[in-house]
Amino acid sequence: MCSYCGCESVEVIGRFMREHTEIVNASGALHAACRDGDPQALHAAADRVRALFGPHSVAEEAGIFTVLAEDPDFTEHVHQLCREHVRLEELLDGVVTAPDPAAREAAWAAYEHLLRHHIDREDNSLFPAAAIAFAGPEWERVTALTPDA
Repeated sequence: MCSYCGCESVEVIGRFMREHTEIVNASGALHAACRDGDPQALHAAADRVRALFGPHSVAEEAGIFTVLAEDPDFTEHVHQLCREHVRLEELLDGVVTAPDPAAREAAWAAYEHLLRHHIDREDNSLFPAAAIAFAGPEWERVTALTPDA
């Protein structure tokens, strides 16, 4: 989480940053389940990540991403982040369906790498940029478009 610009004090950004922390923590439990090799624990941990990540990505895309993408300076960056949301879901599925421990660990590594890179780009790039670029009317639109947690 970024701590240098204060953007987390914007309510919706603070919410998304807190959700990022929850997703990372749940992903840590997923990794533990991968190492343990218990299929039930693996599925339960993956379901927990999905329960956090799905609504989170929908909310980001509906609100802040929609408004940011209207600015040509942000459009491609936002579209890339949306593609990463889809890819993260695919990688998560790959962790669960991997045929053996080595494949599961490789799938986990790919998932974790993209997840951390993705969150870093949002927390330390996109969100601070939005905090600078948006004034009151944009934040009102973001808030109105963002589904509740």
